[in-house]
Parts: sequence; structure tokens; C-alpha cells
Amino acid sequence: MTPGTLHLTTQQLEYLVVVSDAPTWAEAAATLGVTPSALSQGLSQLERRVGVPLFDRDGRRRVLHPGAEPVLRYARRVLGETHDLARWARAVGAGEAGQLRVGMIDLAAVGPFGPTVQRFRRDRPEVELHLAVAPSAVLSEQVLAGDLSLAVIVEPSPNRGDLDLLPLWRDDLGLYAPEGQPAGPPSVWGPWVTFPATSHTRRLIGRRLADVGASFEVVAESHQPEVLRSMVALGLGWTVLPVVQAEAEPNPLRRAQPEPLMSRQLVVARRFDAAPDAAADTLVRLLTERAARNPEGPGLGSSRG
Repeated sequence: MTPGTLHLTTQQLEYLVVVSDAPTWAEAAATLGVTPSALSQGLSQLERRVGVPLFDRDGRRRVLHPGAEPVLRYARRVLGETHDLARWARAVGAGEAGQLRVGMIDLAAVGPFGPTVQRFRRDRPEVELHLAVAPSAVLSEQVLAGDLSLAVIVEPSPNRGDLDLLPLWRDDLGLYAPEGQPAGPPSVWGPWVTFPATSHTRRLIGRRLADVGASFEVVAESHQPEVLRSMVALGLGWTVLPVVQAEAEPNPLRRAQPEPLMSRQLVVARRFDAAPDAAADTLVRLLTERAARNPEGPGLGSSRG
């Protein structure tokens, strides 16, 4: 035996605690669900490993030796902490405890799925929830690196196949021009204020504009839809933005054409080889339930034409 190592088992410690609390040896054995001889053998092993006497004879009864009190206190503490650990492990397995790191693009975090995150946090206070708000490309890399358990992002295009993607809902994007500039044919649209070149949404916008025959001369960039909206209001250029963000109060933009120009798919992204995570599974279920109640955009309300 390595010096300082006793190789005790929780079963042996439980035997000691139950015997010290029970009126008789037989009742202790019954409480533990073992035979009296198995109980005696287990305590004998504990006594040999500790190296101090644990019981004295009092006629036909065995009583705790006065010098065994430190061992009994230790046994109670270890069993208590073991039970705490078991309860915590069950809670983690049920998605009711532990740590969960989630990423969302700004639209999802402050719009349709914000209330869902709040509900999750309220109903599972023992889960340490961390929320990161960033562009889709950044969140995708954090999911792949294991820094996030999941993220709500714009569907990568093309999908490289290294993420497990669950569709949530489609988000309409409208065409917006500075005040007083009529839409006209696509050939006269622009110049543009839009998302940075690394943005998934910008690539989708560029392809859509090419499909309708519009040029895509970019004169200003920002990750923030509010900033792009302000640039349009100042007359710096045209933009394509999610309807819910472009037309939000105060000072909403007016669409240059009634119908949305395009839509984008928002998905839940998780790593294919990620370990099972009950808390993450629960949040994904709540997100999909929220989206299913309004597949056009949960909680977004009606769009203005």
C-alpha cells in the first residue's frame, strides 16, 4: 500500500455510519440490505485498512470505540459529499445543472429567441448559461473549436459538412433605398452599405443581387444592422437587411419594393462529434418549439410593406 493511501470504499464507510446509528447490528444489516455476516466482514476490512479499532464489545453488543469518532466523522462527510455529487450528476444528466455556452447572431439573441433563452435560464437556475453574440462566421469557428455547445447562425453556404445543422426558420430580407430614391430597375440600384466581406449574409446578398442583374458596389460596411440602417437614412447608400431589424421602431426604413428581396435560413449549429449534453438538447428543443409556433419568424410580428 502506498504510504498515506487507505483504499477505502464508500460501501465500507456507509457500513460504519449505519451501524453507528442503528439500535442493533441486525437492524443495520437490514437497512443496508446485506446479511449480518457480510456487514461484519466489510467493517473488519475497514478496521484493518484504517489500522485502529472501530468497535468494542459490550456483552453481546458491539459499540463504537471512542477513538473511532474521527473515522465516523470522516465517513459522514465523505458520504454526504458523495451523495451531493450523485445528485449533481443526475441533474447534469437531466440538463438541470452544469455549464452551457451558447452563441447567437444579434437578430436571434435580441429578437425571436431572446425570450426562449430567458425562459431556459429562469427554469434551470442551476445551469450556468453563457451567451455570446457575434457574426455567424465567428460563432461557427467557436462551435468547431469546442468553445460553444451550439450556436444559432445563418446557414453556411456552402456547408462544408463539419457542422450538424438543424433548420429553425427563414428570415425575410428587404431592399431599402435612401429617402426619395425610387426603386427603378435593378440596374440603377446602389451603391451599397452592407455587412463585411466575411459575412455569410453578405455573400447571400451578393448572389441574389447578381441574379436580378444589380451591381454590388460596396461603399461602407458594418456588422451592426442598426448602423447600416442609419447609413441608409443619411443617404450613404442602399442596403438589404432583415425586415424585422430594418423596420423596427423608432425611425423604421421603408422598403424600396413591397415584397422581400430574399430570405436566409437560420439554423442551430453543433459539432458532429460533440459529447452528449442534456442541457444543450433541452435548449435546442425549446428553440425548435418556438420556431414551430411561427415558421415565418417566431415573435417577429407582422412586417410592413
